[in-house]
Amino acid sequence: MLEAIFTHQKIIPVITLDRVEDAVPLAEALSNGGLDVLEVTFRTEAAAAAIQAIRDQVPAVTVGAGTVTSPKILQAAETAGATFFVSPGATDGLLAAADPKSFLPGVATLSEMMRAFDAGFRVQKFFPAEALGGTRFLNSVSAPLPQLQFCATGGIHAGNLAAYLALPSVLAIGGSWMVPAGYIRAGKWDDITRLAKTACSLAVSAIGPGLDKTVQSKGSLSHE
Repeated sequence: MLEAIFTHQKIIPVITLDRVEDAVPLAEALSNGGLDVLEVTFRTEAAAAAIQAIRDQVPAVTVGAGTVTSPKILQAAETAGATFFVSPGATDGLLAAADPKSFLPGVATLSEMMRAFDAGFRVQKFFPAEALGGTRFLNSVSAPLPQLQFCATGGIHAGNLAAYLALPSVLAIGGSWMVPAGYIRAGKWDDITRLAKTACSLAVSAIGPGLDKTVQSKGSLSHE
């Protein structure tokens, strides 16, 4: 499932919502801009209800849960209806409770990458990417661990995303620059749509028009 999601869309908006009522218009704004796979982080009390609202009211969007730091949060995210799950790290408890088809464990070292792979997780989250050495680190990792693929997140923005997407080991990147908190609070949905369209254009430029997997027809991903 994760590989299908990240083939469909190369840039995943990472969203933190303080108000449930912002969830649906934000999801619609991003989808209108070509980004119909979203990650809502469990950093606020609104997260579970926001995920459920998007799932129920914006069927064109595939919504995942981020900042899943315990099996309890994983269960809450599943109950809310999230399709995929993302963690900043990878505890033994999470690796045991999660399904490799839908869970993206966070890794920062080769030992963590190897441990997650041994537990069945071939697709992993490299976080915080820029602080850990960015593309140079990932390029070095690809030699001893060619079987791994990554969604890189942390410090990635419009100015450096192309370098990440150029790496064969990077399936996708995550970022929040297209969902500024101030825009969400002010309800600037048209501006967020514009930022989403720009992000899609940047992804197409980075991977080439012949490999355009970012802007596709809506509803092409399963929510099962």
